[in-house]
Amino acid sequence: MEFLVRFETRLPDAMGDAEREELREAERARALRLRADGLLKRLWRVPGRRAVVGLWEAPDATALHAALSSLPQFPWMDVTVEPLATHPQEA
Repeated sequence: MEFLVRFETRLPDAMGDAEREELREAERARALRLRADGLLKRLWRVPGRRAVVGLWEAPDATALHAALSSLPQFPWMDVTVEPLATHPQEA
């Protein structure tokens, strides 16, 4: 099942630069693993914001939640998920 996932990350202002960099590197590594596992299909940045739109594929919403919540920055993400259905013209 495919999902359109939108999220914006807001790290705490009090977080130090070193911690931000470590978190960013951990996020990238986890995203690469999710991509290799076939869950994360595509990512796009939203210009002018710390927001991302992604195409994800998971067996169900529970599996998608597990994948998203495994991201190191998840505690600071505002996430919106839209399940997608195939359009008749795409069949």
